[in-house]
This record gives sequence, structure tokens and C-alpha cells, in this order.
Amino acid sequence: MDASFWIKLLLSFAVGSLWVTLTTVSAERFGSKLGGLIGGLPSTVVIALLFIGLTQSPEIAAQATTIMPLAQSLNGLFVIAFLLIIPYGLAVAAGSSLFIWLVNSTLLYLAGVSHFWVSIAGWLILLFFCYWVVEKRMKIASQGGVKVSYHPLQLLWRALFGGTVIALAVLAAKLVGPALGGIFSSFPAMFISTLVISHNIGGVSFARSVGKSILISGLINVPLYEIAVRYLYPRVGLGLGTALALIFSLFTGYLTYRFMKSKLR
Repeated sequence: MDASFWIKLLLSFAVGSLWVTLTTVSAERFGSKLGGLIGGLPSTVVIALLFIGLTQSPEIAAQATTIMPLAQSLNGLFVIAFLLIIPYGLAVAAGSSLFIWLVNSTLLYLAGVSHFWVSIAGWLILLFFCYWVVEKRMKIASQGGVKVSYHPLQLLWRALFGGTVIALAVLAAKLVGPALGGIFSSFPAMFISTLVISHNIGGVSFARSVGKSILISGLINVPLYEIAVRYLYPRVGLGLGTALALIFSLFTGYLTYRFMKSKLR
């Protein structure tokens, strides 16, 4: 493995640590909607696509997004499984939902999806399906903040746990090779880290409320960032393309929060 990969791994750990901590602290202080929104904004995918562009080319990075929207939408099924099973215990929920994600990702790999618009269609179908399940069928209520006394070691544990899970996902994506790497780059590391910490903070109901919000935010904002990268990188380059895609994500994140405030129970 070359030096660029280790830099990517280190940055993934750093960004993951910061993002998981920011997400969980925001959920505690301001409620599950804002926390889930932040957790669903693009974070490590920014680094993943940027490094593909740096080490290969902007065009290859753009091409790598072909399967990403559909692969990301499988995380919605992962979250739904977690939310359904969490009353039976954290370990059972985490293990079962990860197994379901692995099965779905394997089927996606075997399907050999190579057309971007097929990926987009699958993403949109799963986006609306997951929203209907968590909001209309499961009827999970959003929650306000919870009172937590922050201790430096507690925040350090969150950062280390979240960063480690995300860095391991990046390492796994590298080890399985390029064919599976695009799928494993959408491994729900951010989701599982946030859900585990949310459960430890506020129990089952708090984890479920944060899970609903991060599902909706993640299934909207991450694929939209990937779509922006697909069209920006070949046209304006890595630096400007990344900056414009991030600005676009701030805009879609704002719209997502407005939607969540007005439509989520």
C-alpha cells in the first residue's frame, strides 16, 4: 500500500472521529433531527472520491460514482433492520443488520449494475420505501435533547470508536479490490457508530429517533453529493469540483432539515 492510501486512512479516521462526535453531541443537545441531519451529510465519501481523483484522475473518480447512490441506499435497509431489532439488544441488532447489509451488498455486486441511471432509479425507490417504513409504518417519534454531563474521556471514546470503525471500513474497501471497493466504500460505518453511541447515551428510543433522522439525511445528501461529483469533477477539476459539491451539500442539507422539521413526527 502506497503512502497516499495511509494518508487517506488517517484522514478518514480524523474526519470520522470528528463527525461521529459532532453528530452525537448535536443529537444530545439539540434533538434527534439535527443530530441525524449532521450524521447524514457527506463526510468520508468526500475523502474517498477526492483521493480517487488525486491518485488516478477526476474522470475515474466520477466514474466510481456509478454504483454509489444505489450502494448508499442499501444503508437505509441496514438502519431499518437495526431499528426493528434493537429492542432485542444492541449486539443482536448490530450483528443482524450488518449481516443484512452484507447480503444485500453481495447481491448488488453479483447483479453487476453498470448503468448510472439504474443506480439512480434504485436509489430513489429505496429512498421513498425507507421513508415510508420509518415514518408511516414504524411511526418513530423524533426526540429533543437529553441531559448529558460531558467528560473528556467520554468524548475521546466516541471519537476513537467512530474513527476506528470508519478507518476499518476504508481498509476493508482497499483489501477487497476495486470491484468490491465501490460497494464497500458505502459501508454504513457512520451509521453503526452513531447508532451504537446513541443507544449507549439514551437507550432504545433515543437510538431509534436518531436512526430515523440519519437514515433520511444520509439517503438524500450523500447520493446527491456523489451525483454532483460525477458531473463536476470532469468539468471543473478536483479542487473546485469538491468545493462546489460541498456547497451544494450544504444547500441540500438545509432543504433536508426544513423537510425534517415540517414532515417528521
